[in-house]
Amino acid sequence: MLVRGSARTVSSGGGHHWPGGLWSSNAESLDRLLPPVGTGRSPRKRTTSQCKSEPPLLRTSKRTIYTAGRPPWYNEHGTQSKEAFAIGLGGGSASGKTTVARMIIEALDVPWVVLLSMDSFYKVLTTQQQEQAAHNNFNFDHPDAFDFDLIVSTLKKLKQGKSVKVPVYDFTTHSRKKDWKTLYGANVIIFEGIMAFADKTLLELLDMKIFVDTDSDIRLVRRLRRDISERGRDIEGVIKQYNKFVKPAFDQYIQPTMRVADIVVPWGSGNTVAIDLIVQHMHSQLEERKLRWDMAALASAHQCHPLPRTLSVLKSTPQVRGMHTIIRDKETSRDEFIFYSKRLMRLLIEHALSFLPFQDCVVQTPQGQDYAGKCYAGKQITGVSILRAGETMEPALRAVCKDVRIGTILIQTNQLTGEPELHYLRLPKDISDDHVILMDCTVSTGAAAMMAVRVLLDHDVPEDKIFLLSLLMAEMGVHSVAYAFPRVRIITTAVDKRVNDLFRIIPGIGNFGDRYFGTDAAPDGSDEEEVASTS
Repeated sequence: MLVRGSARTVSSGGGHHWPGGLWSSNAESLDRLLPPVGTGRSPRKRTTSQCKSEPPLLRTSKRTIYTAGRPPWYNEHGTQSKEAFAIGLGGGSASGKTTVARMIIEALDVPWVVLLSMDSFYKVLTTQQQEQAAHNNFNFDHPDAFDFDLIVSTLKKLKQGKSVKVPVYDFTTHSRKKDWKTLYGANVIIFEGIMAFADKTLLELLDMKIFVDTDSDIRLVRRLRRDISERGRDIEGVIKQYNKFVKPAFDQYIQPTMRVADIVVPWGSGNTVAIDLIVQHMHSQLEERKLRWDMAALASAHQCHPLPRTLSVLKSTPQVRGMHTIIRDKETSRDEFIFYSKRLMRLLIEHALSFLPFQDCVVQTPQGQDYAGKCYAGKQITGVSILRAGETMEPALRAVCKDVRIGTILIQTNQLTGEPELHYLRLPKDISDDHVILMDCTVSTGAAAMMAVRVLLDHDVPEDKIFLLSLLMAEMGVHSVAYAFPRVRIITTAVDKRVNDLFRIIPGIGNFGDRYFGTDAAPDGSDEEEVASTS
């Protein structure tokens, strides 16, 4: 093993010992990290931001993200418990940084990883600079070519679990495209780029710094192949740019940053031993940062407390109580269940709208008289349903709110850990300006509701603009949501006092989704709201 300054350089031969016992050299441990070579095992697909073979996180400019099974990134207070683990990958142009990043992602075997490329953050060029770039006379390998302020702010938000907008750079025209990608925070963030270690503030955000050290001749050959085949350049222009800017920049700005790296990986993606050791350390770091979602603690945290002031329960008139009697009766037919559920949903949404801000306004009647009335004081209303049961409330919302926008969030319970996991979401553009009606038909533990609220907050929706609507809630769920998010308005038609050992509401409605959609009950007999959206 070679040591350069504070960085560790890993070669592929001999024994490997890491200072301070940080890394294990046990071959048996390494065997568990990667599948054996040549087994023919197909790699498991990942959701990353830059991998061309994977579905993008942003489908259109109007819709946001996909994510795959992300567990809670916050605690029972609704605040972030641990920041994401950020890895910086530096090295010369075409050194294999992206390939190393993808190998790390594959070996990690976790589906919630964001791969962020520094190439997305080139500054917007002036007209004069565009002209220079067209003739290969602009230095894209200088620190001044990158928007470090945007990089730092983006990485900070990703580490906090928030959504970010990332520029999409066109290497053919040397300009940013009009549409930006929307990415969501993850447990692991891999940031790669030639100047990944060139900014002091950026360095402080990185939990691990890896320098990929590849021979200059190999880098030149790779750059020639990439720029000619992928970016429409000619061979003379590529060589001219390399000799004039790329090589001098590497010697002056990039190679010296090797000394700040924690690990130096010679031969790039060919050094599988180094990648194995990196992944092993990351596994231990992720285990330390893992949030344990304790449902039992959540259930007992607020016993005997009065219901919060943010809760509003629809007045229990004989009509409302009669409808509850029908939908709670296990003998009620599916048609009647749907009919009276829809009636309750309509009343619930009408009640919820009364909490929206209104302002005085004067209109003129057809008789030419002034009428002093009220009008909605917000910008727009967006409904967001927690799939699948929350989706049944969308028609009632559309019936009373003209031109309402609709978003969806899919949250499922991990059957091994009991944790709610975020699997999919689609939210309208600029949702942060709206009042949001968050819909789920039953809220038991409050876990899915808390995750959905956290998603909205991470998309910059103000907490006091979120309204959680549910036909039925358990006191436990009410307390959990109100404790974590004291400014979220909670609105329901009824609150039941208890949940049983399986966290089902007692006396409850039963499996709302199965009863509404006419699907068979889950094999283990559990309520769908505890399986598909543990709310």
